[in-house]
Amino acid sequence: MKILRTPDECFANLPDWQFEPHYTTITDADGTDIRVHHIDEGPRDAEPILLMHGNPTWSYLYRKMIPGLLETGRRVIAADLVGLGRSDKPAKRKYYSHPRHIDWMSRWLNAMALKNITLFCQDWGGAIGLHLVARYPERFDRVIVSNTGLSDGESVTRALRIWQWGMKFLPSFPLRLAIKSAIQCPEFSEDELKAYLAPYPSRKYEAAILAFPQLIQTHPGMPGVAENIKAVEVLSRFDKPFLTLFGTRDPMTRGGDEAIWEIVPGAKGLAHQRLSGAGHFTQEDKPQELVEAITQLLQVSSTT
Repeated sequence: MKILRTPDECFANLPDWQFEPHYTTITDADGTDIRVHHIDEGPRDAEPILLMHGNPTWSYLYRKMIPGLLETGRRVIAADLVGLGRSDKPAKRKYYSHPRHIDWMSRWLNAMALKNITLFCQDWGGAIGLHLVARYPERFDRVIVSNTGLSDGESVTRALRIWQWGMKFLPSFPLRLAIKSAIQCPEFSEDELKAYLAPYPSRKYEAAILAFPQLIQTHPGMPGVAENIKAVEVLSRFDKPFLTLFGTRDPMTRGGDEAIWEIVPGAKGLAHQRLSGAGHFTQEDKPQELVEAITQLLQVSSTT
């Protein structure tokens, strides 16, 4: 498997990004070494908050939340999915599948030896991260999900199907348009937009972000549906705190929070929120509200 690595100079002088990169090398089932990037702030012996992003973003998405989360006294880790951000990038679309993404991040999680995790996940960070919870429920103390879920191929929005169809034949990812149109924050700047583009200095680095839309399970017979259903079965027995914080202006995942309330026992009785005015990238649109909700959940669930 051919691997690409975005040059370090592409990440120089990014606005509001003062965090040092950390890397963990995992080995794919075919023997290929893959370097996974994460930022790692706060006391190393503290219980971790793990932040997982989606497509086509990277850990830069969490820059507004990390300082506030560090005030909880916990260790804060934001990982880049394989193919995105500063993580290594398998060079061809055919290298990517949903099970492979889950396997890659499972290998990373085991290499990091994390436990007592508070997971915050959004978009593909949830579609992959929730499988980690299902595989290793003993490692996770609580989960917060934002605009994400595990698809059965049936309960998907029309907007998601249109997005998948529209992306099918594009030779390059419409990064600028996709990010700028999805973010509702009026203060979002051109320099911040360029930071999201930084991992992809040319088309050859875009295999993962182009592959992701076609991996969405929009029909019952698609690959990954059976695995999602099995993971949901495990989550239906997950009785630790499971909070939803969904943006109201995201047509892609509308209604996904209700499914979680019905299925996951740990979601019962929590202060779920629908963030008015927030779109798909809630981390950009409502970072303080997210930090406050996570902090409150940590305080409440740590005393019960």
